[in-house]
Amino acid sequence: MSKRDFYDVLGVEKGASKDDIKKAYRKLSKKYHPDINQEADAADKFKEAKEAYETLSDDSKRSRYDRFGHEDPNAGFGGGAGADFSGFGGFEDIFDTFFGGGGGRRRDPNAPRQGADLQYTMAVSFEDAAFGKETKIEIPKEETCETCHGSGAKPGTKPETCPYCHGSGQLSQEQNTPFGRVVNRRACHHCQGTGKLIKEKCATCGGQGKVNKRRTISITIPAGIDEGQQLRVSGQGEPGVNGGPAGDLYVVFHVERHEFFERDGDDVYCEMPLTFVQASLGDEVEVPTLKGKVKLKIPAGTQTGTKFRLKGKGIANVRGYGTGDQHVIVKIITPTNLSEQQRKLLREFAEVSGSVPDEHEEGLFDKLKRAFKGE
Repeated sequence: MSKRDFYDVLGVEKGASKDDIKKAYRKLSKKYHPDINQEADAADKFKEAKEAYETLSDDSKRSRYDRFGHEDPNAGFGGGAGADFSGFGGFEDIFDTFFGGGGGRRRDPNAPRQGADLQYTMAVSFEDAAFGKETKIEIPKEETCETCHGSGAKPGTKPETCPYCHGSGQLSQEQNTPFGRVVNRRACHHCQGTGKLIKEKCATCGGQGKVNKRRTISITIPAGIDEGQQLRVSGQGEPGVNGGPAGDLYVVFHVERHEFFERDGDDVYCEMPLTFVQASLGDEVEVPTLKGKVKLKIPAGTQTGTKFRLKGKGIANVRGYGTGDQHVIVKIITPTNLSEQQRKLLREFAEVSGSVPDEHEEGLFDKLKRAFKGE
């Protein structure tokens, strides 16, 4: 199945600005985040949106995508003349890849290797994301067996070099082909490619050298962290192999919604309800912010939808680039369940202000009827 166009994935035009792309991604990431949306295809749509955003938010990647689409010649082997084949370790390894032999370099099965990375999705409140917090999380992970110290062998014994592959972890077989003699290499089935045999296995780990445990880890939620951003905790991934270093833990943050505030980058938005009288005559009101209440002066004649900016009352940038603002959007509330006296006063106000419709004046619906009839 072919990939969808990244612009279509995010629902933006090809000439969309970085801000528009970021807003579109934030909206989709919240909609399809696996912790929020339990639909069967939510995880795939979340990954699709993330891939589209990572490409279109990077000027270099976006430029190549606009030119080549998903068929970027720089992908894969490095593209065009002078392509870099260093990842294969030389011509011998290319031959080894396609023909199963050829004398290429082999990875030592007993060489130290870094452990696998882990990922943990953490839900945080709106306030904790804004201000940061010291907290603890519990994660399931493999750890080196304390009984055998990772060897997999019963205490007092140790693994032996595999006599079949002589510790290489591979068995070789020569074949005569139309191309000449080819050496076919495969993992040794006696030692499963480890180059070692364990005659007496550790009773604690069953010869695996690792055990599954739950570990509590202290982490610091950075102030200003946003939806989908992640924190790398070095050395808290799976343990290394053959004495190699442990992998890393990546904590991905999901920021919960707030009942009053909405966030866009480092800025915070909220609606402030005002009565008709407050908006007409002006007033001084208290507005809640993340750091407490502040007074806001409402000028007389303020209209619904008017936006006021509270400088520096937003969220601190997670990378230390200043603090955002809070934007207060006025929403005028129309009164309901009026008493007869209130209705009378409003009618008098309408008469004085000249806003009572003239009975002989053509009404709005009459105008609409004429427009549709083509009169």
